[in-house]
Amino acid sequence: MMGTPEDAKRKASATYNAAADSYDHPVNSFWERYGSRTVGRLRLRPGARVLDACCGSGASALPAAEAVGPEGSVLGVDLAESLLELARVKARARGLANVEFRPGDILDLGLPGGEFDAVVCVFGIFFVPDIEAAIRELWRQVRPGGQLAITTWGSRFLEPASTAFWDAVRAVSPALYKGFNPWDRVSEPQTLQALFSSAGVESSTVIAESGSQPLAAPEDWWPMVLGTGYRGTIERLDAPARDRVRADCRRFIESNQVRSVETNVVYAAATRA
Repeated sequence: MMGTPEDAKRKASATYNAAADSYDHPVNSFWERYGSRTVGRLRLRPGARVLDACCGSGASALPAAEAVGPEGSVLGVDLAESLLELARVKARARGLANVEFRPGDILDLGLPGGEFDAVVCVFGIFFVPDIEAAIRELWRQVRPGGQLAITTWGSRFLEPASTAFWDAVRAVSPALYKGFNPWDRVSEPQTLQALFSSAGVESSTVIAESGSQPLAAPEDWWPMVLGTGYRGTIERLDAPARDRVRADCRRFIESNQVRSVETNVVYAAATRA
């Protein structure tokens, strides 16, 4: 499913550049919610230096910049330039001059290492074919006494609507059924814990948290599709197929009276000795 590292980068970049038009839709407020919670768990001090890998539109980078204050700094990197531009606009609107957003690959950051008080990666580690190598590289960026925090989606991401989505996709294009859902690779706490250990990250703490996102109306589901990783599948469908998938999902949500979808997460963190 993942292919080569270059193929994975291409898919992730294309998916989230396309998703930028719906990424910050109000129904997708979970990006900011879990980005802020990830940062809050770190208890960053004023003046700290932070690296946010796979920063998206700034859901974790912006609260980090606010936490470290003008004497601190935050560097956000992402493959999707369209998301980075959204982040820059939001940073300017908040008057945050201590955060920089630049294109970057977490396996090839071009940084010397050991310079950051905190390294954060929220909902991005699973896009890399070799997750262990990605964790090892992020850990290399953490200075002694600094922290690494990685957050992933937990099991049952956006269920029960997710199953309806994939069933609808299979009906119009069987070859695309679950062809791009890398977030399922590391959705269990024990999997993430094992990856930290194999990457040489000492004494990690892994916590699973249940969550949900309300659907005020059946129409709320489609902006979630367009503003998340499901966009990678939608982009490969022609217009009639997209319309049918949308209609099938709406029918499922209405007939089953779905009022919310699951947004369970897994937090993993470690402090370098």
